[in-house]
Amino acid sequence: MEGMRYVVEVEKAREATQGKPSMGPVYRGKYPNDSTTPPIDVLNSCWDIFRSAYEKYPTNTMLGTREIENAKAGRYKWQTYKEVYEVIQKVGSSIRSCGYGQGVKCGIYGANCPGWIISMEACNAHGLYCVPLYDTLGAGAVEFIICHAEISIAFVEEKKISELLKTFPNASKFLKTLVSFGKFTPVQKQQVENLGVKSYSWDEFLQVGENQNFDLPVIKKSDICTIMYTSGTTGDPKGVLLSNESVLTAVSAILQFLSSCKHSLRNKEVYISYLPLAHIFDRVIEEAMIYVGASIGFWRGDARLLLEDVAELRPTIFCAVPRVLERVYSGLQNKISAGGFVKQTMFNFAYSYKLNNLMNGVGVEDAAPLFDSLVFSKIKQSLGGRVRILLSGGAPLAKHVELFLRVVTCSLVIQGYGLTETGAASFAQLLNNFDMLGTVGVPLPYVDACLESVPDMGYDALASTPRGEVCIRGGTLCSGYHKREDLTNEAIIDGWFHTGDIGEWQPNGNLKIIDRKKNIFKLSQGEYVAVEHLENVYGQSSVLESIWVYGSSFEAYLVAVINPKKDALERWAEENNITKDYNSLCEDPKAKAYVLAELVNTAKAKKLKGFEFIKAIHLDPVPFDQDRDLITPTFKKKRPQMHKYYKNNIDEMYKSINNKTSA
Repeated sequence: MEGMRYVVEVEKAREATQGKPSMGPVYRGKYPNDSTTPPIDVLNSCWDIFRSAYEKYPTNTMLGTREIENAKAGRYKWQTYKEVYEVIQKVGSSIRSCGYGQGVKCGIYGANCPGWIISMEACNAHGLYCVPLYDTLGAGAVEFIICHAEISIAFVEEKKISELLKTFPNASKFLKTLVSFGKFTPVQKQQVENLGVKSYSWDEFLQVGENQNFDLPVIKKSDICTIMYTSGTTGDPKGVLLSNESVLTAVSAILQFLSSCKHSLRNKEVYISYLPLAHIFDRVIEEAMIYVGASIGFWRGDARLLLEDVAELRPTIFCAVPRVLERVYSGLQNKISAGGFVKQTMFNFAYSYKLNNLMNGVGVEDAAPLFDSLVFSKIKQSLGGRVRILLSGGAPLAKHVELFLRVVTCSLVIQGYGLTETGAASFAQLLNNFDMLGTVGVPLPYVDACLESVPDMGYDALASTPRGEVCIRGGTLCSGYHKREDLTNEAIIDGWFHTGDIGEWQPNGNLKIIDRKKNIFKLSQGEYVAVEHLENVYGQSSVLESIWVYGSSFEAYLVAVINPKKDALERWAEENNITKDYNSLCEDPKAKAYVLAELVNTAKAKKLKGFEFIKAIHLDPVPFDQDRDLITPTFKKKRPQMHKYYKNNIDEMYKSINNKTSA
């Protein structure tokens, strides 16, 4: 492509060969002072990230939590890098005293807290595989991960103990030691020990390895440091094997990227830890914060109190998923609308003035300093007043939300793209660059990217507008899937990880995600949904003839268009003394509520996850047909055509959901 000024071509395109589709040119991001050697290449492991920070910044504050007095949250109380190091030493010695060493799987279950980081670092130091258990997953998935990964020891948040105990007795085949970040009740302790599992409160565990010294093992870059299970799409979660090299290179990519944009991370940074450490996005960001000696303050675990914690902590770096930023956007819009004519007029003028300057290439700090002080300062203060970089990842951020935040937050807004399998750090938007709006930007340092044609979907990586499956190569890649060589071989071919996302190169070299290769999509909170699997599950309901489930990366919920069974709906109407014909019934709110309730019953009976529940439906009395180009001759759904045909219904369904949730 001509004019791709943000990337450099490093390999030529490849024509289709027998059994392999064509592949477009390979690109790397074009950065000033770029180097093929990662800036922290002198380190060999994730433990070295913390160790080097402790040696450089022992008195810097590292981990902070809010003090609670008389049920009220006060200021943040901090532990220094030296104090954290000392606790890690005790936890590591206790782990080793229990007989667990290099290569043993250690689970961590709970919301972000100092104990989470300390346990993780103890695993890093002694070569255990850290296996996060999703805080939002139910007992079924947690039990699967414990057994599949063969977890021997687990650290658990006190209020999650009862949830973890639901995995017994099956989990006790592998899990032999439990450590609470707080305490166990006598009943819980007895229940655990009846199954031959040892249990310790946090304070008890710190004493287990007292006065014992253990040499740290030699850890190589190629050694696995964590098995991070994805939430799964069809069936069970997949365990992504991430090596020390994967994490080190991802951290290096972030540091090099920000440095090249002249916004390097500093040891005075303050970061709010609320996105799950069980996800690669937050894990890599926090590793980068630790490397530079920054301070990490933890939220209280309540989304309703997040902005209170932010106001007290006053972070300089704020990471979010689109769902959080969309709530911020909606809240700000409501405040602006309620501000009266004079305030609205002033805001709109300031907004237009600053937006015009930003779009003409003026940096965020210089675009409208007077209006930043007079108009946008309250918005900046709502995030603590010091945020200089706001990073969005996990799912696409709506273009209008991104644009609005770029103007009003007085900070640099960056949208990124990556997967667990690619170490999170794959693409990012260049700072102060409006060419990147609505895209995921360019490949980060140490990442190669290309598009592979998908002929079945009509995507050609060699066309004048290249489109195809996004493929990624480089040191950030995972080592494969735990105990799933078949999935590894399917995803990683000739060194390229196939993401399943369809991308389109823009003329300047930035990438836009436009589709999914399979009928799998990600909701705005980052959960993957396997739509065909759900349609098969809901299709078992006695009130359905057929169903089309729809979701979007810009929405948090699923909706569906349904062809109801005519006799079932008419029977329900007769039983409820409703005298309407079939077509009219499909428009009746009570009939919709009845069908939706039946779907909820099916979802509960089949033990679907919360995000797999359908929240709104449209009833179409006319079966999906070829006349409207909704299905193929073999009755397969044409999903793009269905989306186009039912777009107005979809918009109405999401409008009704959002009105209910905001009420």
